[in-house]
Amino acid sequence: MRVRIVFALKNRGSHVPFHHQFMLAQMIKGILMKGQNSEMINYTLYNFSGLKGQTKVSRKGLHFYSSRVTLVLSSPNKDFIDYFLKNLFNFEQVEIGTLFLKPEAVELEESIEFEDSIKFICISPLVLLSSSFNDSTAKRFIQPDTDSFSDMLYDSTIQRMQETGRFTEEELKSFYKFQIVPDKSYLARLTAAQKKFARIYPVFDQDVKYEVRGYTFPFTMYAAPKVQEFVFHSGLGQFTHKGFGMLDVANSNPSQRVLNYEFSYA
Repeated sequence: MRVRIVFALKNRGSHVPFHHQFMLAQMIKGILMKGQNSEMINYTLYNFSGLKGQTKVSRKGLHFYSSRVTLVLSSPNKDFIDYFLKNLFNFEQVEIGTLFLKPEAVELEESIEFEDSIKFICISPLVLLSSSFNDSTAKRFIQPDTDSFSDMLYDSTIQRMQETGRFTEEELKSFYKFQIVPDKSYLARLTAAQKKFARIYPVFDQDVKYEVRGYTFPFTMYAAPKVQEFVFHSGLGQFTHKGFGMLDVANSNPSQRVLNYEFSYA
């Protein structure tokens, strides 16, 4: 399930870095720890977007000028989402960068129909390789239209699905059809305009900074519907619980498929 958390922005014009996933990851982790439930604190099967709102770009990053800012949080575990929301709404205010945000409301995104072929867009960068201290492997560039690109995403997806314990070995073996096909015209336009679709991003784990290469472009994913559903709710690739690999359906407006979401504050 995916929810949109709506915050009131108390200081318009304030800013965050262009890539602020690591700040959001730290905020989310802090709120999970505040609830003192070790199972939820160590839970990793979730995903989130960057902050969304009316922005302008400067050298400092993204300045927000809308009265409200939203964050999409996704997980197949409703109890986890409710736990996070309950603890979040115990705060009068949270700070991300220089933004002062007051939790205001929650909306539920209606689910989509999962098929064997879906065109996705990346609403946070897609990371192929994991990283370790003083290791530059994860910064290596891999062409999106190669089998290696798809194979790495397939391996990480099946491993994560297996770790959930929600799929039998027979099911996992049946998910062998998996292919990522990038939108070549989109990549060609970026290349012609000398713009990048792959950049180096920071990731923090236990106060250690890593650097990884993230990709942002539309692509069609060919996979079983259960695999499509898994990555839609849990993210695709590495470091999904750090805010990477969140997808949305191309040519779709998620604001048009939202419902009010109620949860227990107790």
